[in-house]
Order: sequence, then C-alpha cells, then structure tokens
Amino acid sequence: MNNSWKKTLLVSAVSALTVSTNALAAKLPGEGVVVQPVQSTVAEETFQTLIVNKALEALGYDVNETKEVDYNVGYTSIAKGDATFLAVGWFPLHADKYTMAGGDESFYREGQYISGAAQGYLVDKKTADKYGITNIGQLSDPKIAKLFDADGDGKADLTGCTPGWGCEMVIEEQLTAYKLRDTVTHQQGNYAAIIADTISRYQNGESIVYYTWTPYWVSGVLVPGKDVVWLEVPFSALPGERKDIDTTLPNGKNYGFEMNSMRIVANKQFTDQNPAAAKLFEIIKVDINDVSAQNMIMSKGKNSSADIEAHANGWIKANQALFDSWISEAKKAAL
Repeated sequence: MNNSWKKTLLVSAVSALTVSTNALAAKLPGEGVVVQPVQSTVAEETFQTLIVNKALEALGYDVNETKEVDYNVGYTSIAKGDATFLAVGWFPLHADKYTMAGGDESFYREGQYISGAAQGYLVDKKTADKYGITNIGQLSDPKIAKLFDADGDGKADLTGCTPGWGCEMVIEEQLTAYKLRDTVTHQQGNYAAIIADTISRYQNGESIVYYTWTPYWVSGVLVPGKDVVWLEVPFSALPGERKDIDTTLPNGKNYGFEMNSMRIVANKQFTDQNPAAAKLFEIIKVDINDVSAQNMIMSKGKNSSADIEAHANGWIKANQALFDSWISEAKKAAL
C-alpha cells in the first residue's frame, strides 16, 4: 500500500470519527420519546402549556398535541401513564385531587412554574362604598344580599366557580361556614359565559359579586381598587385536607383562599426515566404578570390557536436567554 493511499484512508477514518462524534454530541436527551401533555378546558392556560411543550421539543421530545380534559381526569390520566404532564396544576387548591390520584408515589412535582396567584370574592366598589361592605359574611343580611340579586328571587347571585375546578369546593364550604345558604346563590356553569354576563350587568350600573382569580383577564377589565374591591371572609374555612389551614395573608387580610402557585405535575415513571424533562419541570418559571398580559390580549379577541401559538413564540423570543438556560441545564441533567 503506497503512502498516498494510506494517507487517504487515515483522513477518511478521522473524518468518519469526527462525524460520529458530532452526531453523538448533537443527540438530544428526548429523542425517540413521545410526550402527551394535558390541560384544562380553560383557554387561558394554553399559553403556559405551550411554553413547556416548546421547551420539551427543544430537548428533542416528540410532543403530541395537548389534550383538553377536566382536572380530575388529567390527574388520573397522568397517574396511570395515559398522559405525561399537566403544566397548570393549582396548589394548594388541587391538594385533594393530587392526593386522591396517587400523590407523591404517582407524580413528580418539583419547582414553582408560576407563583403568586390570588383568588377570592369581589364586589363593585360603588356598592361596597355606599353600604360599607368589606366582608362576604355581610351577605348573610338579607337586605345586603338583595343588592346583588340578578334574577329577582331576593338572594345575592354570586358568580362562582365551574364544577371540577376545585374552587367550587371552597365556595361551597364557605357558603355553609358563613351561614350564607339562605341569602346567596352560587351561580355555576361556563365561567367565561357567566363572568361576561356579570361584567355586562356592572356596565349597566348593577351591583355585582363574583369569584375570580389571578392571573386572568377579568382583573384587567374590573380593576381591583378602582372598579371593584376584594372582600375578606369572617374566618378561614377550607375543605378536605386543608380544613385547618389559616388563609390569613402576611398583611393581615383574609380573603378565604391561600395564595396559589401553578406547578407542573408529571408522571413519576416518566421523570425517573427522563432526567432532562424532570430538570426542566423543576426549573422552568414564567412571571405571573406575563401570563396576565397574555390573557388580556386573548380577552380582546386575539384568542385563536394560531394567536396563542404566536404569543408563546413571541414570549420565548423576548426571553431567549432565559429559555436557552433552561434547555442547557436540562441537558446537563441527562449526562
């Protein structure tokens, strides 16, 4: 074999080794792994879910289209392995759902995806100021309750929580605890529809009382302190395993609900086998104000699937360094 041919073979071997090494280096931890996200039917939770989906795709995972399910179905599906994760698990609101579906033995739940979510009851400021209403317990007085009567039955119509969300259980517990059953009707159904009706009544000059949460677009339309005011509760009263929890905030106010975080809940077997995804779920964080801003854009008509996809892509582009840092740290966890 002449030297020229030997040299050619050597170069070819080195080149092949380089290509092989580069291919290994380029291999992503999620390659070949299918992920099934689930979320509630609340369209305003799609943005948060998409950001997680896109981060998983950047790690090489094959992410299926998100399935919309009731929260209870979401938890049981993840526990059984029929779904992979829920990006918007509300805690501690969903504590009972989490425990009943299997708890820490079935789920991986680390980190706080979105923090500082408030919930509670509000009334229009005009009525609150005129009648000195500061506490939901005051609605046990038939005269006060009648101010918020929308259907003529003499009882206050409280725009409440959609069955299955978790908040409806708190409201039901408190209606009994604060002796409001005879004077208040908990109006339930499609929340988006009933809150739209509530806002219309407010715009027509009627008195309103309603439940809501943040981040959500309602508080951008009915602004607390300007259009409406938060109501305190007579005392803490929560259902299930949280019955002994004090909901008083550090500032001394008690709005009846604990401050919540949106936490990613994933199938434990999946995260055990996919440390990169587990690390991502632990470290990923989005500012609650960014979610509120996106929800407000949706409320003004930019709410199609394509719109929300564009919002998620836009957020990632505006926060590219942060997004890239999640991917980098998650990849290290797989090594």
